[in-house]
Amino acid sequence: MTDHVDWLTGGDRRTIAVDRIERAALTLFLEHGIDNVTAEDIAAAAGCSRATLYRYVGGKPHLVRAVMVRAAGSVVARVESVVNSVPPARRPVEAILAAVAAIRADPVLRQWLVRHRSPGTDEFLAGAPELGHIATALTRIAPDDEAAGWVVRVVLSLLTWPLPDATAERHLVERFVGPTLRAG
Repeated sequence: MTDHVDWLTGGDRRTIAVDRIERAALTLFLEHGIDNVTAEDIAAAAGCSRATLYRYVGGKPHLVRAVMVRAAGSVVARVESVVNSVPPARRPVEAILAAVAAIRADPVLRQWLVRHRSPGTDEFLAGAPELGHIATALTRIAPDDEAAGWVVRVVLSLLTWPLPDATAERHLVERFVGPTLRAG
């Protein structure tokens, strides 16, 4: 199948539709929290029917993952720039601390992860394989789904229950996380 420019949209219709739906979802998730937004809400905000939403993105769970991965892209770039030259033994600790700092520095992510917390959202994020893969890549630990999920939980914990300052967080991560994770 060849790519072709749609005469009406000036681009690839699927790409444009997915982008529009994902942007509408992100806006609603930020305003109301993931748990308080329905597929119907997202379709209405994107200006399409529920059928179109399901055809292009597969429903709310797929949308949450897509929006999360899109948002994580900026964090990944920032963390990579910080830990690129860090020795392997220090990389897991430095990657976790850099991820926390990058998320805190991003007003959109900070709002999403702190303002609209819920047990359902926490579990979804902690168990999302996409975030686990990102955690594995950034820390360079050996591929291990449980360890990657634990890294995600450590980051979420530091974001939602911060310690008094960065020094205290570094001490905690170095003492309890560093000895258990080794770069693979």
